[in-house]
Amino acid sequence: MSTTDAMTKDRAGRSAVRSLSRLWPYVRPVRVRLFSAAIVAVVASCTGLVIPLVLKWMVDGPVAGHDPAGVWLGALYLLLLGFAEAGLFGLRRWLVARPLAGVEAAMRADLYRHLQRLPVAFHDRWASGQLLSRGTTDLMLLRMFLAFPLTFLLVNAVTILVGMAIMLAQQWTLGLVLLAPTVPLVIVCWLFERRYSEVARRSQDQVGDLTTVVEESVLGIRIIKGFGRHRSQARAFRELSRTLRGTELVKARLLASILAVIVTLPEIAIGAALVLGTVQVADGHLSAGTLVAFLSTALALRWPIDSIGFLLAMSQEAATATERYFEVMDAAPEVPGVSSDPAQVSAGGRVRGSAVRGASPKLFEQGVPPAPTRAAWGSPHAVEAVGEARLPATGEADIRGLRFHNVQFRYPDAPADTAPVLEDIDLHIHPGESMALVGATGTGKTTLTALVPRLHEVTSGRITLDGRDITAMPREELRELVAVAFEEPTLFSATVGENVLMGAEAAAGQPELDRALAVAQADFAHVLPQGTATQVGEQGLSLSGGQRQRLALARAVVGRPRFLVLDDPLSALDVHTEAAVEAALRRVLAETTALIVAHRPSTVLLADRVALLSGGRIAAVGTHHELLRTNAEYAWLMSGAGAEEDPR
Repeated sequence: MSTTDAMTKDRAGRSAVRSLSRLWPYVRPVRVRLFSAAIVAVVASCTGLVIPLVLKWMVDGPVAGHDPAGVWLGALYLLLLGFAEAGLFGLRRWLVARPLAGVEAAMRADLYRHLQRLPVAFHDRWASGQLLSRGTTDLMLLRMFLAFPLTFLLVNAVTILVGMAIMLAQQWTLGLVLLAPTVPLVIVCWLFERRYSEVARRSQDQVGDLTTVVEESVLGIRIIKGFGRHRSQARAFRELSRTLRGTELVKARLLASILAVIVTLPEIAIGAALVLGTVQVADGHLSAGTLVAFLSTALALRWPIDSIGFLLAMSQEAATATERYFEVMDAAPEVPGVSSDPAQVSAGGRVRGSAVRGASPKLFEQGVPPAPTRAAWGSPHAVEAVGEARLPATGEADIRGLRFHNVQFRYPDAPADTAPVLEDIDLHIHPGESMALVGATGTGKTTLTALVPRLHEVTSGRITLDGRDITAMPREELRELVAVAFEEPTLFSATVGENVLMGAEAAAGQPELDRALAVAQADFAHVLPQGTATQVGEQGLSLSGGQRQRLALARAVVGRPRFLVLDDPLSALDVHTEAAVEAALRRVLAETTALIVAHRPSTVLLADRVALLSGGRIAAVGTHHELLRTNAEYAWLMSGAGAEEDPR
C-alpha cells in the first residue's frame, strides 16, 4: 500500500467549515486584527458600490443639464472614492501580514515540538516526506487561506448582498433578472466543493510522497551513485511527478469548469438586463442614469461572483491541509507515567535526576547510599551479597540496579496472532555491574535495549531502575538516568562539541567534552580544521563511520549516566582503536550500570556477565568463560565459525 493510500482517511460527513474551525485556537490571539481587517475590507468593497450612485447623479444631473462644473465635481468624487478604496485595501493587507506570519510560525513550532514527543513507533510508520510537507506546504496553504479567502468569502458575500439590494431598489424587475442564476450557481458550487476536496487531498498526499523520494535520494546519494541506480531513482521520481501532474490537471479542469459556469451565467443575466433596461429607457419607464448605475453596479459585482470558484478551491485546499496537520497533532504523544503503586517505588524513594549526572551522587532521598563501584562487587555472587548488606531490611534486597520482570514485547502494528519479539525476559543487572547481551542476528537485542529508555513500551511485564518502574517515571527523568549509544550513529548538522554535549546537562563545558572524547578515543576532533567547533555536516557524513561511532559513544558517556545502554558501540572500529576504546571504557563502566549488546569476544570481555538471547528469550546467563564451557550456542556465536550449522 502506498503512503498516500495509507494516510488518506475516511472523510465522510466532514465539511470544510468543520475542519477549518480547528484553526481557531491559533487564530484567537490575533482575532482583533483579523476582524478589523475584515471590517476594513467590507467598507472598502462597499465604497466601490457608491461609485455607480455617483455615476447616476452625474448622468441624470450635470450631464443631462449640460453643467461642466457638475461633471468636474463628479469626477473629483469618483477620484476620492477610488483613492479611499485603494487605501482601505492596503490597510487590510497591513493588518493581516504580521499576525498571520505569527500564526504560521506558532503552528510550525507546535508541530515540531509535538513530533519530538511522539513515540518511535509513530515515526516508524510515517514517511519523513509526509511530515515535512505538513510542516511546509500545508502551513503555507493555511496562511494563504487566512490572509485571503477567509476574509474575502465574507467580504464578497456582503458585497453581493449590498449590491443586489441597491439594484433591486433602483429597478426590481432588472434585479430579478440578475437573481435568476442564483439557484444553478449554488448547485454547481456544492458539487464542485465535494469533488475538489477529494482531489485536493490526493494532491497534497502525493506532494508528501514526492518529498519523501527527494529526501531519500539526497540522503542516500552515495548508495545511488555507488550502485549506479540514478536512472531507476529518476524513473521513480518521474512516475510520482507524472502522477502529481495528473492530479493537478484534474484540479485545473474542475476549477475551469466552475469558472466557466460562474462567469457565463452572470454574463447572460447582465446581457438580458441590458436589453430589458434599454427597452424601458426607450419607453420612458427608466432614466438613463438609473440604467447606467444599475449596469455599473452589476459590473462591480462581477469580480466578487467570479472569484467564488477559486476562493472555494483555496478553502478546500486549506481544509485538507488542516486535516493533514491535525492528523499528526492528534497522534498521542509520550505521556509521562505516574504510578501510585508503592510496590513500584524502591525503599530508597525517588531518584534525583539532577544528581545522577555527578560522579558520585547521592542517589536516594531517604538515606540509601550510592551503589559501589564494579571493583567492589567482585563476582556476581558478591554483587548480591554486597547489595543485601547495603540495603535496608525491607525483604527486597535485589531491587537495586536494572531489572527486567517477565517482559514481553510485540510491535504495536503487528498482527495479534504473531509471536512476540521478546517473551518472558527476566534479567537482573546489579548496581555497578556490566552485562553483555549476545545473540544471533534478529533475536531482538536492539529491541530489548530500546525498552530501557522507553523508545518502545513493553507489552507486558515491567522494567525497574533501582526498584522504580520506568513507566512511573517522567520520561525526562528517565532519560537523564539512562544514556544510549546506538549501533547506527546519528549526528546532526552542528559542531562536534554540540553533538557530543547533547548527552550532558546544559552546564557542561569543555572539561566534560575533553573527557568524553578521551574515553571514546575521539581525539581526532581536536585536529579538525576548527577543532571541536568544526561543523560535521548533515548526518555527519563528512566523517568516517568509525569517527561517527566514537562521537556517538562520547555523547553517551559525557554526562556520567547512572545507567548506560550500548548497542554494539565498537562495530565500526579497527582492532587497535577498539582496544584503546575498551581500555578507556572500562573506567567508565566501573562507575555505572551497563547493558552492552556485543557480537565480538573483545566487547563481551568488557562485561562482568553475559546474557544469551535466543528466540526472543534469555537462554542462559553467566560469565563469558562459563558460557563457553556450558552453552553450545554461545560457543558457536563467539567462535565466528559461520552460519552453516545452528547448534540449536
